[in-house]
Amino acid sequence: MSNASNIPALPELLAGCLRNSRRSQELLYRQFYGYAMSICLRYAPTREGALEVLNDGFLKVFTRLEQYEQTQPFKGWLRRILINTAVDHYRQEVRHFYHEDVEQADQAAVAESTDAYSQLAYEELMGLIQRLSPAYRLVFNLYVIDGFTHDEIASQLGISVGASKSNLARARENLRQLLKHLNYDEYARANR
Repeated sequence: MSNASNIPALPELLAGCLRNSRRSQELLYRQFYGYAMSICLRYAPTREGALEVLNDGFLKVFTRLEQYEQTQPFKGWLRRILINTAVDHYRQEVRHFYHEDVEQADQAAVAESTDAYSQLAYEELMGLIQRLSPAYRLVFNLYVIDGFTHDEIASQLGISVGASKSNLARARENLRQLLKHLNYDEYARANR
């Protein structure tokens, strides 16, 4: 494995990838692997699924690199491709979603307990998010973590804005229940 000083600058790597240089593609993949995998792990139910999304995403990067506007940050462009790839995988794997109407979503929305979230370690929170159903996890990640609007989510997933809001409300409620269960288990362990 080469050391960091031997890795060409990003513009050189991208130019090599545009020429279909396997070495440039490998170096770009290695350079952004950790960043890309952290995105994919949020959306995929398993590490193997995340790796599949990651590899499919990089394939799209290599085949669509001429569409990248080099005046924009590469990481942002890569992130968008990975999220879109994760959404595509979700569409392929999930045949039916459970949707609620807006009134039910509004009733399910309860004030968030930020104290519980702030006390959790990142890994614990990601583990809880992974336990959500695929539809809830996808909307939660798109809205809360990646900052998409409900209109954007609805358009991207082919669902109504109300369904997006409902899925987010249900995801939050499921996370609250998981947090309560987690806190109860920790309390029980501490009092043994």
